Amino acid sequence: MNTPEEKTAAPVPRVLCVDDEPSILSALKRVFRPHGFTVFTATSGQEGLALLENEPIDVVISDMRMPEMNGAQFLEQVFAKWPATKRILLTGYADAAATISAINQGKIWRYVAKPWNDSELVMTVEQALAHRNLMEENARLTQLTLSQNEELKGLNASLEEKVAKRTAELAKALKSLETAHTQLRGSFLATVQLFSGLVELRGGRLAGHSRRVADLSRRLVEHLGIADADQQDVFLAALLHDVGKLGLPDNLLNAPFNALTPQGKTEVMHHPVKGQQLLMSVEQLANAAKIIRHHHECLDGSGYPDGLVGLQIPLGARILSVCNDYDALQAGALTLHTHTSLEAQQYLQKERGRRYDPEVIDAFFAMLKEEAAKRPLELQLAPAQLKPGMVLTRDLTHADGYTLLPAGRVLNADVIGKLVALEQTEKRKLLLHIRNDVSSSVLRDKQPEPPPRTWKEVVMSSERLKPGMVLTRNINHKEGYLLLARGSMLDEGVIKQLREFERINGEPMTVYIRMESR
Repeated sequence: MNTPEEKTAAPVPRVLCVDDEPSILSALKRVFRPHGFTVFTATSGQEGLALLENEPIDVVISDMRMPEMNGAQFLEQVFAKWPATKRILLTGYADAAATISAINQGKIWRYVAKPWNDSELVMTVEQALAHRNLMEENARLTQLTLSQNEELKGLNASLEEKVAKRTAELAKALKSLETAHTQLRGSFLATVQLFSGLVELRGGRLAGHSRRVADLSRRLVEHLGIADADQQDVFLAALLHDVGKLGLPDNLLNAPFNALTPQGKTEVMHHPVKGQQLLMSVEQLANAAKIIRHHHECLDGSGYPDGLVGLQIPLGARILSVCNDYDALQAGALTLHTHTSLEAQQYLQKERGRRYDPEVIDAFFAMLKEEAAKRPLELQLAPAQLKPGMVLTRDLTHADGYTLLPAGRVLNADVIGKLVALEQTEKRKLLLHIRNDVSSSVLRDKQPEPPPRTWKEVVMSSERLKPGMVLTRNINHKEGYLLLARGSMLDEGVIKQLREFERINGEPMTVYIRMESR
């Protein structure tokens, strides 16, 4: 066995030539020497197998006709042990059976006939080397792909875990936000009602006035169908519209406005500005404060404090003006004459277009008409005329402003007795509004029928959501836990988190929203 002719530091092709004739081996070495190949030689199949055990070989060129082990047998064993090594058969006789045997058993790459053409032989070896390199690169890339796929599976599993964890955290945050928002909104409204109650604690003509005006305003803005945020501003303004009167003396509070002296009127006319100044420091009440400032403006510019004309007056102030005066007329706070409901409506109609916005007046009368059609027939009775089983159609309010009995309450003998005693103790007549379609023989309490639904449900995507919208159904995660409860009022922060949750989760979100019927 000969040693390799040359060794270089750089990887070079390694070729093994096997032939039992030394002259053939020498000729092969001369062919490959100029091309930089490392050439090994062996004179028999056994010698070639021994060399392959110790040296990595890229290409084997074997003669077919050799003693003891022919080329087909030799190449068969090479394929069995070193399948990546390329195999070329060199044959000098036309034996089709032998060549077929070499192809089938040894899985040869090519066969070359003796005598060979040097250039063709070199080209055949180079093609074999190129194919071997291609196969090795393909195997390497396949292994790399498998490895990367396994790594990607691990990353995906980790990502899914992180997404699930982040989703759970987001759901928890949304729930906490919902709770905090509900508590904050409840605390805010409680504070507003507290301030409103401070005004009504002054008693007299102010008792219950702010609460009644707020209820009227709430119903009117719902009837008009204005934006939810604007509805809330009007409602808050109605609750607090008289907060600027806290510093006024009792003689000004208890006298009708039209009966005051010029000096007294001037002092009372400062209360809208004082009310705005008291509330401007509270950011959530800034819009309500502006409404309060202008709720005594008149459409023709004759109002106060700024003498605004027409549409210069904020819509909320035009709404509050109608509701405020309607109640004040019936409470005797505006004129010496205490108006009935019908008389108050006639007064508003008379001032339509001069003092009040015609559109607001028309909507107000339409609302009253609709409510009257839905309201059961009623009687006004004193406590001594009451019988067990009768049902209140309106809240019974004390002169100091608090509720004695809610609408829908079924009276019994004990309650009637207490009302009679209260009237005698306070020496003040009570009038109760009683349903006229219920038999006096009904002695058990009844739950009032719920009002008909005046809104419809609309399906929206998260992109169409706006602050102030109210959910009609729960928003649940696909795994079943609650994200946001029905009845929740959306704000910019919650909408932003819902859109971010939708983006992270990769699925579109369907939201059911309450839309007021027109």
